[in-house]
Amino acid sequence: MSTATQALFGRALVFLTVMSLSGCYTIASTEYADFAAQSPDKRVMNSVNLSWEIRPDAAEYCAQISGKRGAGMATPAVACATWSAESKRCTIITTPNPNHVVIGHEVRHCFEGHFH
Repeated sequence: MSTATQALFGRALVFLTVMSLSGCYTIASTEYADFAAQSPDKRVMNSVNLSWEIRPDAAEYCAQISGKRGAGMATPAVACATWSAESKRCTIITTPNPNHVVIGHEVRHCFEGHFH
């Protein structure tokens, strides 16, 4: 499959996923846009020990920790990530039913820190 065909297929898959998830969360349309990953020398971490915490109160918990250093918030606060470059550990916190965009957004924080 050519790169152009793969890109088209990927966008169609995202569109179908978005349509099937409408009403689950409000995710900004900009979250579905392609982005340029930072080069390894510009990332907060390149090798990450990642964990995932599932909490029914993720929005409230994320709001509580949002003022702490090394915390990133999705908009709206449906999830967040905390990271430590020193220990190379990152934890994403979500509700029990996040979609792939929420998880991907938070994992990006693990590598790039604050990017929005």
